Amino acid sequence: MDILGMLGERVLLMDGAMGTMLQGAGLQPGENPALLNMRNPQAVRDVHLAYLQAGAGLILTNTFGANGHKLPGDNDVSAVVRRAVGIAREAAAQHATDTGEKEALVALNIGPIGELLEPSGMLGFDQAYALFQEQVVAGAAAGADVIYIETMSDLLEAKCAVLAAKEHSNLPVFCTMSFEQGGRTFMGVSIAAMALTLHGLGVDCVGLNCSVGPEEIAPMVQELIRWTDCPIIAKPNAGMPLIENGQTVFASTPESFAHAVAALLELGVSAVGGCCGTTPDYIRKLSKLAQNKKPSKREPVGVSAVCSATKVVRIKQVTVIGERINPSGKKDLQKALLAGDMDVVVDEAMEQAEVGADVLDVNVFVPDTNEALLMAGAVRAIQAAARVPLAIDSANYAALEAGLRAYNGKPILNSVTGSDESLNTLLPLAKKYGAAVIGLTMDEQGVPRTAEARVRVAQKILNAAQEQGIPSRDVYIDCLTLPSCAEQEIVSEALVATERMKRELEVNTVLGISNISYGLPGRAKLNQAYLLMALERGLDMPILDPTVPEMMDAVCCFCQLKNMDEDSADYVAWMKAKLEEASEEEVKNQLSL
Repeated sequence: MDILGMLGERVLLMDGAMGTMLQGAGLQPGENPALLNMRNPQAVRDVHLAYLQAGAGLILTNTFGANGHKLPGDNDVSAVVRRAVGIAREAAAQHATDTGEKEALVALNIGPIGELLEPSGMLGFDQAYALFQEQVVAGAAAGADVIYIETMSDLLEAKCAVLAAKEHSNLPVFCTMSFEQGGRTFMGVSIAAMALTLHGLGVDCVGLNCSVGPEEIAPMVQELIRWTDCPIIAKPNAGMPLIENGQTVFASTPESFAHAVAALLELGVSAVGGCCGTTPDYIRKLSKLAQNKKPSKREPVGVSAVCSATKVVRIKQVTVIGERINPSGKKDLQKALLAGDMDVVVDEAMEQAEVGADVLDVNVFVPDTNEALLMAGAVRAIQAAARVPLAIDSANYAALEAGLRAYNGKPILNSVTGSDESLNTLLPLAKKYGAAVIGLTMDEQGVPRTAEARVRVAQKILNAAQEQGIPSRDVYIDCLTLPSCAEQEIVSEALVATERMKRELEVNTVLGISNISYGLPGRAKLNQAYLLMALERGLDMPILDPTVPEMMDAVCCFCQLKNMDEDSADYVAWMKAKLEEASEEEVKNQLSL
């Protein structure tokens, strides 16, 4: 049985700490443990054998820090990685021969590079990708069974490593991140954001390692289970690390560690092991727990959500998509993009986020520019300043991919149409990068005039997305608002279609509200009226200008009146903020109404 099939049938037991063991075998303080693969391979082999004898069924290679940034310059990364995989394979084969058991699996262990990626640091995404690629190519060629990425704190670095693993090997990919007691990494990444992003990228097993002990990790596992159906890994430290007499010590004994991990198995964890401070004694205790144990059954997850690295937006009530980052008709934004100046883009993003936009649409198309380069730059600049998730909006495949690749979190791809060309090219792109999709109800013949025909196009999009492995909860259907001055007689068709999408296809719905008033005076009034009509028919995700007060007022009031705003908390906070900003006369007028 392969490893993925095995994860559904029995708990996978992994090994414990490598560095803890190597410190007793001549590893010098501050020295990269990966160097022992070349200098003292027997010491590394002995560690692997000790964990195998303790019952581990998956051992991690001694390559946590074996990358071109951390290893001294005179070391060949590929040679170090290949040797490490070879040592692990030799140990697994020797143990199988000695015991008559099936040979254990070997995972290529990949840790953080040791330098922050842009925009948090100076390391470029492509530079980081090249470092991970070097490790993956060498490890896969040397015979690793799994790519195991661990102890990540930056979600973008984790994404970079996952892409390198999936694009340069056919091996299963596991990824764990390291969370502090507050439930976030030191870079501010939430468990939900990790789960949504890594699950979307197609990671085969996702989880938590390091930082805390098994007791402290339990509530984090419970949170993780709420957000993903992926098999889950728990690889905690041997308790919380403490400093005694200048030395790091860990609170848990092997017995107390195993007792706490038993509770994790009851939650539905599929793979367990130990991180810092654990030894073969800890793994031996876990072996008795995991032996022939099937992972506990978990309830399926069906959360519709997108995220940045630090903010998750669930699509469960009205979700406002800000439309202002679009150079069409905006000379200042066009000029800035032509100059490669992202300050105007960031200003637009911040202003929309501050007035309540949940997601920001990003379109940077200007003729005679490198749209892909601009899109990647805009995504990085916005994410350095604003926490809100983004919708990557372009008719250009290269620009969409550049934006999706640069994005830190789970984005939206805007947009796919019902044409065969669009479905065949853009849905695989969305699947690769784990993006949700806005599907436009148009095809080779253009925008259908009737609601019935738009439903048929939407059904085609939905079917094609599900064939690609994109769940219906990640497909948002846009029934397309047309200018009422030109198509007044069919304005209601988009509303009828929206209502039918909710009832018949059970998908989330999108409409570009501002289109309705194009070419007419008093646009804000028309837009507000149409927004309320659409919300009443089941619109979930209006695309609008959130800096127009009438629009956000309408959303806030609608949610209060439809009982989407528990105890009117959002409405009261919204009105309080408006009154604080208003003049004394305006306040009197508001309070007297």
